[in-house]
Amino acid sequence: MATAENGPRGPRGPLDGTRVVELAGIGPGPFAAMLLADLGADVVRVDRPGGAGLGIDPARDLTNRNKRSVLLDLKAADGPATVLELVERADVLIEGYRPGVAERLGVGPDACLARNPKLVYGRMTGWGQDGPLAERAGHDISYIALTGTLSMIGRPGEPPTVPANLVGDYAGGSLYLVVGILAALQHARTPGGTGQVVDAAIVDGAAHLATMIHGMLAAGGWQDRRGSNLLDGGCPFYGSYETADGQYMAVGPLEQRFYDDFVRLLGIADTAPDRGDLARWDELRAAVADRFRTRTRAEWTEVFYGSDACVAPVLSLREAPHHPHLAARATFVEHSGLTQPAPAPRFSATPASVRSGPALPGADTDAVAADWDVPGLRTTRKDTTD
Repeated sequence: MATAENGPRGPRGPLDGTRVVELAGIGPGPFAAMLLADLGADVVRVDRPGGAGLGIDPARDLTNRNKRSVLLDLKAADGPATVLELVERADVLIEGYRPGVAERLGVGPDACLARNPKLVYGRMTGWGQDGPLAERAGHDISYIALTGTLSMIGRPGEPPTVPANLVGDYAGGSLYLVVGILAALQHARTPGGTGQVVDAAIVDGAAHLATMIHGMLAAGGWQDRRGSNLLDGGCPFYGSYETADGQYMAVGPLEQRFYDDFVRLLGIADTAPDRGDLARWDELRAAVADRFRTRTRAEWTEVFYGSDACVAPVLSLREAPHHPHLAARATFVEHSGLTQPAPAPRFSATPASVRSGPALPGADTDAVAADWDVPGLRTTRKDTTD
């Protein structure tokens, strides 16, 4: 595992010179802003007095790494005006309020684009800016449930398995917001281009993630029930199996040549039922499961290491950074005593890096006021310290 350079001196990435204003929130908005910061953008997070979030120690909230923070009360008389000063100097704004809240606070799209016509105004919500549920509360599980995505995950006859908050919040939400922002930035920077609003709804992104599955469903190659398909755990050679020590191995040799390696190394090549006979899949699954229970995860890892059998140990979050492949690629780094995933993806000419730890609320107000030349921030800073 690599150790990132402390301080702001590390490589900045391809978005160096791009300015982003992030109105503090939780979940997918901060993650999207972190990704832009990882790629080199100067992200200024506007934190509110009293804080906001899920009770995580700000010094350990990794979604605020590579950012700077200023403290502003948007409900104070001068709060919106100061945000608009930042907006005037920014390329991007990110907010994750319910529809209409930013407008009521005086920092909605109309006010911001009037101040800066080239601005990309990124809106991160679960339900989107319109529709019957637009103003209702929700969380990741709500959004992926409604799109059909959750229905695909888990074993048949059992409740759907909750995939943490990765599929909705971060895959369907944050990543689509970032794609939209980058596309809108490209447009704004072309001759005659303008700023615009990017409406990133988790329901839209989570539905879009299943595009291939919908195609397979239409073609008759996917059953609309959980645990009955090639890629959802229904297939005996695409899933996880318990080992002798209560750990697990992940198995995925879909192609015949990889499957041949798999059954050979597992030791059932001469006895395994024909994988093409779907009526014998339960029998094949039992044979694979019984064999995996004869050795520990470490022993099976050694058996399959270096092969094309598509078998890997299921590692925990704390184990993953120490795997030889991930360590060799520096997939995880340590910065300021915190082990964390490194920025991704990678760039040959403009490498990204973890340049600073999580931004503490308000810690960078003076520096941002000077760097961005925002007089209102200096006034706010003076008022909060008197």
